[in-house]
Amino acid sequence: MRITGLGSGMDIDYMVKEMMTAEKLPLDKLKQTKIWTEWQKDAYRETNLALASFRSAFEGLRFSSAFNAFSATTTGTSATAKASSGAVAGSYQVTVQSLAQGAKLHSATDLKQADGTKTLSTSQIGTAGTIVIKDAAGNAVGDPIEVTETMTMADVASRLQSTTSGKTTELRAGFDTTTSRFFISTKGMGEAQNFSLEFSSTELGERITGESISSINTATSSSSNVGKATNGSFTYDGIPVTNLSTNTATINGVTIELKAIGNSTITVSTDTEAPFQAIKKAITAYNEMIEKFEKQVAETKYRDFPPLTDEQRKDLTETEAKLWDEKAKSGLLRADPILRDTLTKLRRAFADPVTGLPTGSLTTLSSIGITTGNFREGGKLNIDETKLRAALAEKPEEVMQLFTTKTGATGVAERVYKEVNDSIRKLSSRAGSPTSTTDNSILTQRLKTMDTQIRVWQDRLVGIEERYWKQFSAMERAMNQMNQQSSWIQQNMMGGF
Repeated sequence: MRITGLGSGMDIDYMVKEMMTAEKLPLDKLKQTKIWTEWQKDAYRETNLALASFRSAFEGLRFSSAFNAFSATTTGTSATAKASSGAVAGSYQVTVQSLAQGAKLHSATDLKQADGTKTLSTSQIGTAGTIVIKDAAGNAVGDPIEVTETMTMADVASRLQSTTSGKTTELRAGFDTTTSRFFISTKGMGEAQNFSLEFSSTELGERITGESISSINTATSSSSNVGKATNGSFTYDGIPVTNLSTNTATINGVTIELKAIGNSTITVSTDTEAPFQAIKKAITAYNEMIEKFEKQVAETKYRDFPPLTDEQRKDLTETEAKLWDEKAKSGLLRADPILRDTLTKLRRAFADPVTGLPTGSLTTLSSIGITTGNFREGGKLNIDETKLRAALAEKPEEVMQLFTTKTGATGVAERVYKEVNDSIRKLSSRAGSPTSTTDNSILTQRLKTMDTQIRVWQDRLVGIEERYWKQFSAMERAMNQMNQQSSWIQQNMMGGF
């Protein structure tokens, strides 16, 4: 039971509250430190996301595909083309003599059951025997297929396919219920994909091909239901290209895809727009990022504006609290060593020459029109668009090497990518990764320690408050006893007159 000033006349509630306010100062300080640490952790994570976003914008410049400064257009329907960075501008004549094709066959007629009804994929084949598959050289492909009378048509097709799976001659086989026919073809193309099927009986051959035969060879058959595997061939500006097992070939940096027999004209021309835009996008992302980082490391820290506790926030209006928070959150990453180190290393990654390139090659970004601006801007990069476009048009291979080289030297994009990754790892170690559910970072561990300290302080304050109340209660009981004695003495003395 708490006695609240009946004997002493003092406002015990107010006195205990004021005394506890003083006792809570270390706890309030700890809570403010925790809030600050949480803010700082969030700031680190936002910085980490900014680095990851920049990395995504810049990553493509590590690969030669980003510097394909040529485009190819085609007239005619026999071929299409795509130019790589190794192409040479000009006009080229393509004449397609033949297309690469795989071997194929299907049943010559719709297959009927013994009673004349339509054969389904679930129908039994009705005859037994073996099927041997051979490749174009006459070698057996896989083990002979044992066929039983009760196997379904779908089962037989499945065995034809699975027996050749992973082999040089690999078949695709199926039974089509709509047409009541087997359809068999090779996965690959070219003359080497021709194959033959040998049946142990003409009855089995008929149940597969629709003809009473004991064997069929796609290379030699003249039946209309058989397609022969052929090689592709064409001429490129009069140069013969033959024995193709695919319909794609790359010549002098131009990848040609054959479409039909006939003639086409391929025109390769310079196309600097795609790499120019890729570089411009990456530099813009870099400038936006370092502007953010420069602001963070230089932002003023207002030490007279610590984070508000919940009780302090109740005493302020919403506007006052908002203004206070703006001051309190300022300088979260002021002079942060990770950010300062990142800025320094990225500037060097962009500015340092790329060593190990052939003599006379472009070795610096400044040689292609990308230079560092005024130091007051924090090292932002400026682009001379005319100079950059000229470098891409006249020396596309050298521009590509400047960014992408990995052998004997490290290109600009590789250096930047490495530094960004290192910084992301450091920030993740400090504050955790925004994209990971596991967080054992330094600040997270520190926050956990603070939570434990706060709980200890809260328990301690409960004990302190109870002690104050016990002391005041004891005082009140003593005061009450003294008042009662005083009243008794006064009454007895007054009663003697």
